[in-house]
Amino acid sequence: MRASLETNRVRALYAAARFQNDPFVVLARKKNVPVKFVGDGELTRMARVPSHQGFVAISDDCGTISLNELISSASKRKYPLLAMLDGIEDPHNLGAILRSADAFGVDGLIIKKRGEVPLNGTVAKVSTGAINYVKVAVVANLSQTIETLKKNSYWIVASDGGGTRNYDQVDYKCPICLVIGSEGFGIQPLILKHSDFIVKIPMFGHVNSLNASVAASVLFAEVNLKRQ
Repeated sequence: MRASLETNRVRALYAAARFQNDPFVVLARKKNVPVKFVGDGELTRMARVPSHQGFVAISDDCGTISLNELISSASKRKYPLLAMLDGIEDPHNLGAILRSADAFGVDGLIIKKRGEVPLNGTVAKVSTGAINYVKVAVVANLSQTIETLKKNSYWIVASDGGGTRNYDQVDYKCPICLVIGSEGFGIQPLILKHSDFIVKIPMFGHVNSLNASVAASVLFAEVNLKRQ
């Protein structure tokens, strides 16, 4: 909520009466955001869950940008880093990926218009505010998007258990777009076909796969390590 207040996305704040001097309320008033104090029952009704912690914010929808805008924004860095998500359906995964993307300085995410969880309240909550800072482009076709990225000098690195090399065996000192697949089905064969590298994260335990958001974090960290 603090991130939404700081980025001027909150239009109204509802709070429990016991939080009249809370920092959230102070910040909202500083931002000229209307504040109304209501009972916990009303907050639960508005939030539709009892875990509101005494606050409900009415905010603008999370904005997205075009692919061209994302490429233009990322080009300001020497080595841009984008992440393309293929079929992420769990809002908790998307929220966690946004959080990691912000932590590791990813320039933006690319998500599909259909067949993928949209930016919603659950995603925003799990991202702990990162949704306000990470740029997101929504596209209709991932294969066409890859072609556009390649024309802009990006190398496409897909993460898949059947990869031909380990994730730490790639030179990431160039414009990179990492492709992260869905929780159940991985990356589409056509997307793998158009990728420049297919990498795997080696497993040494009894479980042979990672949660999509965990895999994304491992890859983001490796890219940053290789670029230092």
